[in-house]
Amino acid sequence: MYIEINRENGEAAYMQIYFEIRRRILSGAFVYGSKLPSKRELAKDCFVSVITVEHAYQLLCEEGYCEMRPRSGCYVKYSSESFFTVSATQGNEYPINNDTVQHNENIPFSSIAAMLRKVILDYGERILMKSPNNGSQQLRDAICRYLSRCRNITVSSRQIVIGSGAEYLYGICIQMLGRDKTIALESPSYEKIKAVYTANGAVCDMLDMDSEGIRPEELERTNAEILHVTPFNSFPSNVTASTERRATYLDWADKRNAVIIEDDYDSEFTLNGKAPQTLFAQTTNDNVIYLNTFSKTIAPSIRVGYMLLPESLLTVYEKTVGFYSCTVPMLEQFFLAEWLDSGEFERTINRIRNGS
Repeated sequence: MYIEINRENGEAAYMQIYFEIRRRILSGAFVYGSKLPSKRELAKDCFVSVITVEHAYQLLCEEGYCEMRPRSGCYVKYSSESFFTVSATQGNEYPINNDTVQHNENIPFSSIAAMLRKVILDYGERILMKSPNNGSQQLRDAICRYLSRCRNITVSSRQIVIGSGAEYLYGICIQMLGRDKTIALESPSYEKIKAVYTANGAVCDMLDMDSEGIRPEELERTNAEILHVTPFNSFPSNVTASTERRATYLDWADKRNAVIIEDDYDSEFTLNGKAPQTLFAQTTNDNVIYLNTFSKTIAPSIRVGYMLLPESLLTVYEKTVGFYSCTVPMLEQFFLAEWLDSGEFERTINRIRNGS
């Protein structure tokens, strides 16, 4: 089995092997019970070391796609019959009635409790400290590493702002960019987005959508200076913007000298095994603000979100809203930093994707 290794894209060879084998498993090329090539054989075919292949196989096993059998080899244990599907509302961070949201059953409570105990023991009285305004260095560094590993996003920790959920960060965005601005929103969109912006004095222009995203003629019509979009699985329409439409968003922002706020609450749960490329990673003009949260992947009570600022807005942020104190307790921040760095975050997402 040959897998072409790109030596120039900066991604580790074992991750490239892992992603490609996972893609072939999800596509049905490897069915349940089939045996993968031996580590030595695959290493020879791909011109890499046996250790590199071993790392890739270990990751596949940790995430439930495969299992190692002593003195036999690596076998696929994923089956399409166990495939997990997400409805338009199931597990969504944005339910109409928050009381209906349940704890993510893919994460045993015992795992969360164990990690919290570890954090309390390891960090001690530091969990009682006041957080830096942008969030703890530990969590911001952990998010940087996660985004680099899994989302093709490379940022410095100074570009990350931690806050208590998406709604809090919406408010920070509009206060930073200007309350007198007109913001273009998807129609329909999550009702609290408009509510937060309107409460802060902004004018919202609702743009009609089709099956590929916001209609191009609607983008041409609006006089908005800010575009708030949910490119993947927009709520409540469940529309995912096409590749062409995403390029249209970026082109619109470039021509208007506008800012895009990318609300990416759900893309990590894509069921094709690969999260779509973000607008933040695609832009070449430093004009996209990226928002995401942890509420859906762990529990709705974990009201922690993060915002990635382009370098061009760092000074504006510091001058306008940089004085705000971080609204997330240090215990939760240390917990999330450990959860990300341990790999448990990615394993949880993959368990949900393949239903194991």
